[in-house]
Amino acid sequence: MKHSNNWPAGRRALRFQILICLAIGCIIGCKKPSPILRDGLTASAYPGDVIDKWLTLELRLIKDAKGIGNGAFARPFAYSGICAFESTDPGKASWKGKYNGLSGLPSTDKLDIYHWPSSVNASLAEFNRLFFTTVNSSQVDIAAIDSLEAAINTGFSELPPAVANVSENFGKTIADAVFAWSQTDGYAQNNALAYTPAVGPGLWVPTPPAFGKASGPYWGNDRPIIAGSGDNAQPPAPTPYSEDPNSSFYQMVNDLYTASKNLTPDQKNWALFWQDVPGPTTPGHWMSIMQQVIAQTHSRLDKASMTFALVGICLNDAVISVFKTKYTYNLIRPVSYIRKVIGDTGWLPPIATPAHPEYSAAHAVVSASAADALTWLYGNIGPFTDHTDDYLDLPARSFDSFTAIANDAGNSRFYGGIHYQPSINIGLKQGWTVADNILGSLGLSTGKKY
Repeated sequence: MKHSNNWPAGRRALRFQILICLAIGCIIGCKKPSPILRDGLTASAYPGDVIDKWLTLELRLIKDAKGIGNGAFARPFAYSGICAFESTDPGKASWKGKYNGLSGLPSTDKLDIYHWPSSVNASLAEFNRLFFTTVNSSQVDIAAIDSLEAAINTGFSELPPAVANVSENFGKTIADAVFAWSQTDGYAQNNALAYTPAVGPGLWVPTPPAFGKASGPYWGNDRPIIAGSGDNAQPPAPTPYSEDPNSSFYQMVNDLYTASKNLTPDQKNWALFWQDVPGPTTPGHWMSIMQQVIAQTHSRLDKASMTFALVGICLNDAVISVFKTKYTYNLIRPVSYIRKVIGDTGWLPPIATPAHPEYSAAHAVVSASAADALTWLYGNIGPFTDHTDDYLDLPARSFDSFTAIANDAGNSRFYGGIHYQPSINIGLKQGWTVADNILGSLGLSTGKKY
């Protein structure tokens, strides 16, 4: 209030009237304070249910979207998470100036009162409308976005109109700025480029049964959200290719082949649990885990929005890092080697082989990166049970740490028959490195957890 005497008279009067109305509403009839505005108007005053509701819808929208590769679904989660975070009490915490290529994010006005759940709701509605009208999404999906925004706003009916308007406008301007920035990350341009796979011994070839063309050959050239997130993350060259039965490469493939012939029921379910396509997608599975963690920990709006942003950023930049690796080495997939070299011409892995090179293991990279973000935010979560695949009637899997979840996700690809164990091991290290770079750049690598 130190500078209140300098405010324009009309703004001072409006602010005074709003505060008086709120005070009267809290006193009349000895009622409890309104849940709409309280605790000094900080985001920690509100539950994280707005984030929860939007995550539920986004996970559904992702399943409906067409023409987007599995890993690319990290993009809408990452950018919408940033929308939520930067629409939430930015005077308390913000990463402005740390996003790669994004400047001029709108700021709040000290003369105005903001209701942060309204800002977040408006921001996520605006971003999702913009994003899902640029992809192959149905009018039903667009209507669902509008419907959710309206439904959430009905819970804010007691909010003074002036507060509602300024809060919603702020959230929308954040979303507009973030969406415009997202369209310059190179994804659309890179995906439009023609690609001809290199040919030679040990190099990737299209895999059965679909023999689809290479997916994401230029994703590694996309702009990361945090500059330098991929520094020192690129792994060394994979095990040298050889068809000699005494070679390390042959033995590596044979280990996978032998395991595929002797899978236990648990190992089969393990592979299916993390298959994710068809299903929530790999980034979507981690968003589902994040959503369950937010609910389990009863995270308030400030922490829920930070979690959404940080995990999304780690997922996005991990995808960029791993696809750069994949198309640097173009390593042959197990199914191609087993059929051609080991000689089992009809062999297929327990889950479908993605249409991109083997090294390094994307699920391991992405999972380690997301797990590192969640560990920074929540420590070791245990006990935690992941119910993402309940709708598929697959047994839920329980863990005592986020590291354990990442290891579980990565190693599932060995039992799924689509990744060699060394690719998984190096992928986990790659993912941790990406996340550590992000945490360091955001100033989160030291001190207390959030």
